[in-house]
Amino acid sequence: MTWETVIGLEVHVQLGTRSKLFCGCSTNFGDPPNSNVCPVCLGLPGALPVPNAMAVRLAVRAALALECGVQEVSVFARKNYFYPDLPKGYQISQFDRPIATNGKLQIDSADRGPVAVSIQRLHIEEDAGKLLHDRIPGKTAIDLNRAGVPLAEIVSGPDLRSPAEARSYLTALKQILVYSGVSECNMEKGSLRVDGNISVRRPGERELGTKTEIKNLNSFANLERALGAERVRQLALLEGGGRVEQVTLLFNAGTGEVRPMRSKEESHDYRYFDDPDLPPLKVGAGTLEEIRAELPELPGAKRSRLMSVYGIGAYDAGVLASERSTADYFEAVCRLGPDPKSAANWIMNETGAHPAPEALAELIGLVADGTVSHQAAKRIYPELHGGSAPREVAARLGILQVRDEDALRRWVDEVVAAHPDEVVRYRAGESRLLAFLTGQVMKRSRGTADPKGVQAMLARRLEDS
Repeated sequence: MTWETVIGLEVHVQLGTRSKLFCGCSTNFGDPPNSNVCPVCLGLPGALPVPNAMAVRLAVRAALALECGVQEVSVFARKNYFYPDLPKGYQISQFDRPIATNGKLQIDSADRGPVAVSIQRLHIEEDAGKLLHDRIPGKTAIDLNRAGVPLAEIVSGPDLRSPAEARSYLTALKQILVYSGVSECNMEKGSLRVDGNISVRRPGERELGTKTEIKNLNSFANLERALGAERVRQLALLEGGGRVEQVTLLFNAGTGEVRPMRSKEESHDYRYFDDPDLPPLKVGAGTLEEIRAELPELPGAKRSRLMSVYGIGAYDAGVLASERSTADYFEAVCRLGPDPKSAANWIMNETGAHPAPEALAELIGLVADGTVSHQAAKRIYPELHGGSAPREVAARLGILQVRDEDALRRWVDEVVAAHPDEVVRYRAGESRLLAFLTGQVMKRSRGTADPKGVQAMLARRLEDS
């Protein structure tokens, strides 16, 4: 029986501010527990919140990067629930009047090609604290350093049709947010967290099936695995005559299984109401255009431009544009004149820190004009990080390519004399042995012989003898 998978993601992104959303406490990660707290983020009586202007600007920047409509007026609301890491007994969030709505994000699906995923809403809210289960034996500790840290929650529409598409969406979203300078999106530090909503239905049905939500997914890979496991669970229930209950789930990365956490809350469970301590948030047209002007070239536009300007393929452009710093480095190298495809290959294939753009451009030029072989260049590359010039490194290592015909002839004669059987077989028609004999000359020259000159000379030597 055929089923269609329907997935939507709720992504919480920590906005890249130095202080919290409604107070001046630091957002620095890794500080001692409960060291970055004050009466405001602890919810003490009489403490009043004051919105962080930079957090609002970053949220607007994210919204514009995702092609959302930014509302001139939005409203902070109190989301009421009890949990030990929520000191006020409510979370300041946005409910029926978020700061941005109706955006979109283009992804590439292996099954469906280009897909425009809708962004239903982007709203600002404060984070809760963190429960620590490994500090005091048999007890749970509470660290409130994260309480009040500014977040943007980005809610997609139910437009994704597979766990793989969900991962592609999350990858594209992270790229845009990092490019835009909105957040570092580090899942290990908790600055990007994702919850996945999933249901199944028959193909062609308009009504959505009962959805479940998987909370606290801590990696892109686990997002894909968890959604796949929950899809299998739901299909087994439905095909066995059962029904899916709307529940919140947790994913066990060790077993690859999902398990119920609690029944799924509805919005009315939180008893939302406008926060009486915070006036409506207003973003004027002038501020909006000012923030729009701050946006850099985004990944999709950069990929297209790299292909158009430098003549590289879609795959190379995608890899280079995946990180803004990598794309900037590629362009800095290309401005110095080397072949763009060669520059792309070096940047994509060599791991670790890159040398100065000038050094890589010179190295590519040395290979192109035959001064060093490609294999020799790979030996030179690691030596460039200290600021050495490629030609100097090649001379020091003794790997400048030899083109002197007398030297080449001597190596060729020595190899021909040392491999009489292969020479006979080559003359009998085994032309592939030319590559073997060329390799032997390169070995004898310790990689310094010009391979093109060697091969041409060998061919002539074998024909003449």
